[in-house]
Amino acid sequence: QVQVVESGGGLVQAGGSLRLSCAASGSISSIDSMGWYRQDPGNQRELVASITSGGSTNYADSVKGRFTISTDNTKNTVYLQMNSLKPEDTAVYYCKAIVVRGPGYTYQFWGQGTQVTVSS
Repeated sequence: QVQVVESGGGLVQAGGSLRLSCAASGSISSIDSMGWYRQDPGNQRELVASITSGGSTNYADSVKGRFTISTDNTKNTVYLQMNSLKPEDTAVYYCKAIVVRGPGYTYQFWGQGTQVTVSS
């Protein structure tokens, strides 16, 4: 089995910064990609940023220029540096790891989520 654990959430004032971390562990031969998603009450979970094992990144338009995703492949860990935070960034942030299970076969694992609250 695979475990995905997030950390680093909290309360911050608007304009401040937070750094989220996510570590995947367990039965992992290789990881295809990892990403951060967020969800606030009443809304669907949305992609914030993702990164492939090759280093290609993708960001939601709302966070471009403010958030940076990075990874430490040796530790199966992904980070999300969040700067210039806004109240609308308030949400539960979830990490997803897409793990390679075999040729052309992957499976996704989710973390339990970490709360980010940005006060105005």
